[in-house]
Parts: sequence; structure tokens; C-alpha cells
Amino acid sequence: MTRLDRIAEHMARKAAKSTSRRSFLAKLGFGAAAASLPLLPVRRGRAETIQGPQPQEKGNPESCDYWRYCAIDGYLCSCCGGSTSSCPPGTEPSPITWVGTCRNPADGREYVISYNDCCGKSSCGRCVCTRNERDTPIYAPSTSNDLDWCLGTQVGAVYNCSLAVVLGAAE
Repeated sequence: MTRLDRIAEHMARKAAKSTSRRSFLAKLGFGAAAASLPLLPVRRGRAETIQGPQPQEKGNPESCDYWRYCAIDGYLCSCCGGSTSSCPPGTEPSPITWVGTCRNPADGREYVISYNDCCGKSSCGRCVCTRNERDTPIYAPSTSNDLDWCLGTQVGAVYNCSLAVVLGAAE
């Protein structure tokens, strides 16, 4: 046997003694799961209002009972110096969102709502609203409202309030 063969055999035996098949498979599975995170169905980008006719509005945007807030969790930007679709001054919307489908009582149609967290200032502290209609557990993050969505902002990961932007009619 050559010297290179002995070194390779020694390293292989040492690795076999210190690593079980289960731990190897666990590390392999963890690596595969971590590599697939960017493939999860999360809407990335700025929330933009729908083009074309806007839905009829009915209700008070500073109340938890407002139709757009069916899946919101947090402080309402409409109570914090912003609106249902714009952040208060000094904050910026998160580039990733969670989505929900809410029924508009004015026209009886379902609309897809994008919920963005506004980030950059400390929590507003007014008009807290927790509605979990059709909320999913954290392992389905695109429709979970229990996460801090302020990651990826220029102003930092400090949460201020949440928007409810109509993306379009649900088909």
C-alpha cells in the first residue's frame, strides 16, 4: 500500500468511528432543507395596489373589524400615521409579505390581501389587531402572520405596524 492509500484509509476509519449513519443523514437532510428555503412560496417585492377598478370600501380602517384585516396580526398602520396601504413617515414596507384572502362586504367578492410590516421605528402601540382567519402554522410561512417580516429592509428589523394592500380579486 502506498502512503496516500494509508492516509486515506486512516481518515475514512476515523470518520466512520466518529460519525453515525443517522447523524450523517440528519446533516444531509438539514443541508437540503436549508438550500430549499428560497424556494418557499413567499411574495417578495413591494406591495403594490391593483391596477384597474378598486374594490368598494365599507367600514372603518382603524377598526379590527375592517374587511381587509381578516388575517392581520399587529398594529394597524391606519392608526399610526399611515393608511391601509402606506407606511407612516420614517418607516418602510418589508420586501417580503404574508397573504390572505378576505371577503369584501361591499361587493361580496373575495380579494387577495398582501400584509406588509412597516419597519424602522419602534412599535406604534396603538390599534393592536390579531385576526387569524385562515392563518397557517409557521411551517407554511407565506400565510403565517406569526413571523417578523422586517428582514431585508434598509432601515433595520424593527417592527412598527402592518399594512393591508389589496392585490386583486381572488379567482
